[in-house]
Amino acid sequence: MAIIGSVLLAAAAIVHLGFFAMQSVIWAAPGVWRRFGLRNQRDADVVRPMAYNQGFYNLFLAGGAVVGLALYWTTLRQVGFGLIFFCGTCMVLASLVLVTTGRRYWRAALLQGVLPLAALILFVIAENT
Repeated sequence: MAIIGSVLLAAAAIVHLGFFAMQSVIWAAPGVWRRFGLRNQRDADVVRPMAYNQGFYNLFLAGGAVVGLALYWTTLRQVGFGLIFFCGTCMVLASLVLVTTGRRYWRAALLQGVLPLAALILFVIAENT
């Protein structure tokens, strides 16, 4: 269970790294800001500081998940599980917040939340068997 959970959490980290790249690195590309529902360059420029900041939140969640996975598979298993649980839970909760912003965000919320949720379930099962 923990191996599959690790793969799923690593995939969730990759998704969050992708969001970081879009929001903080390549935001100026029209295809990127349009993906986030903006219609023109002026709006993208206004939102840019917020997107930049939000991208780093995604980077930190991804980094925490990766460090948690690395620690989980060493002698610091409990510390790793704590990081995995915290970062995965934050990813899931952020996806639930995204759902509350409107119907058009359901797909993005599923992309953001399903992988870490499945990983968390598998890790909890693995730790309790």
